Amino acid sequence: MTEILKSWEPRILSVLRIMAALLFVEHGTMKLLAFPAAMPGMSDGLPPLLLVAGIMELAGGAVLAVGLFTRPVAFLLSGEMAIGYFLFHAPHGFYPALNMGEPAVLYCFVFLYLVFAGGGAWGVDAMLARNKA
Repeated sequence: MTEILKSWEPRILSVLRIMAALLFVEHGTMKLLAFPAAMPGMSDGLPPLLLVAGIMELAGGAVLAVGLFTRPVAFLLSGEMAIGYFLFHAPHGFYPALNMGEPAVLYCFVFLYLVFAGGGAWGVDAMLARNKA
């Protein structure tokens, strides 16, 4: 049983990367395109910091979803989430469950994990590595 699970590890890592990235893209589309809904409280346009965050979420999430430049993109997105947490959530209390910062913390650490683990078996990075060999 352990061997079967171990053999699927690189593929499931790709599934984690793809799903986290696609969910992250949704945050960017909410900020930039008001899809599937506008970001709550932002009817008058985005402040510059949130505009940059939306661009990073949409573009970075899309690049991460296809598994291109996984490690550097994940590093940037992990940093974005750390900054977002400390700027927007931590001032409202210590506990992420109470300051609404759980998604930011979780994204931060999932992306940090991808910096070290890479993108898994399914993605452009893996395809380029196979073609080099």
